Amino acid sequence: MSDRKEWNHVPDSLPIEIAPVWRWPLNLAAIFRWYVGSWLPVSINLVIVGLAFAAYALASPTLAQAKEPGLWIGVIWLRNFGLTVVVAQGLHLVFHRHQLQGTDKKFDPRPYPRKGRAFSFDSQLADNVFWSLASGVTIWSAYEALVWWAMANGYAPTLTWSGHPVWFVGLFLLIPIWESFYFYWIHRLLHTKLLYRIHALHHRNIDVGPWSGLAMHPVEHIFYFGTALVHFVVPSSPVHLICHLMFYGLYAITTHTGFEGLWLAGRKRVDLGTFHHQLHHRYFEVNYGTLEVPWDKWFDTFHDGTESAKARMKARLAARRRL
Repeated sequence: MSDRKEWNHVPDSLPIEIAPVWRWPLNLAAIFRWYVGSWLPVSINLVIVGLAFAAYALASPTLAQAKEPGLWIGVIWLRNFGLTVVVAQGLHLVFHRHQLQGTDKKFDPRPYPRKGRAFSFDSQLADNVFWSLASGVTIWSAYEALVWWAMANGYAPTLTWSGHPVWFVGLFLLIPIWESFYFYWIHRLLHTKLLYRIHALHHRNIDVGPWSGLAMHPVEHIFYFGTALVHFVVPSSPVHLICHLMFYGLYAITTHTGFEGLWLAGRKRVDLGTFHHQLHHRYFEVNYGTLEVPWDKWFDTFHDGTESAKARMKARLAARRRL
């Protein structure tokens, strides 16, 4: 078991498990429970899909409007700005400002936010808010506007519900799988000597809060939200584009809450932060990806939260320093 003195809370379910579809022999019941549990009954995935449809209906252009640059680009930016503020600040108020859950299920024992010269404006919260909104929302919205324009002008392939209903639904389910692939390799690239000085802005956050999720250098945001460029290859609709970028934007916020989940009446109602990624913020060179696809296991960067995994990590880093 992980050394609890290092942590205020560790999950009861250690060691951390990857998606069961990658375990042998296959356990169909476990696979079914994993994927259903990722979406139902209430999940961040499902909420993001719902928000994407609402945004598509209420705060997005039509493809005809998107053929030419216009005020619709500002509408997209305002919508993404508002969503980020509501989600990040809402979680910050609940978990950190008013501490409505106390420190129950909070991973790191250290407080968020902190003061110090390591942060812009000598404040972790101000630093995180500034980089999330000024850079994160702007670059997120710029990518979205670019792909809207490309879809409207035939440079990016599109599909409709009426023409491809199975693929239309399937794309929502594939977004987390694509995220696991894209995020792992972009993340590994950002941890190279060439680019880590850029990624270091995000890693100022050793203990994390909701505003930490999108607190990145503008160059990192360009890499991070570059996931949207897949829509130039894969036929999709504008609502898939919105959902995809919301997944990258809002999921980063929720998974950096610093708490395992929202507990009400003694029960976990919503999964939020993951111990898997919290380990990355503590140790930096483990758990670059997600649990949907075992990239970290395949490339020997997986930390499952146990003391044996910590020992393997230390041995690997010591061997690398000797080279």
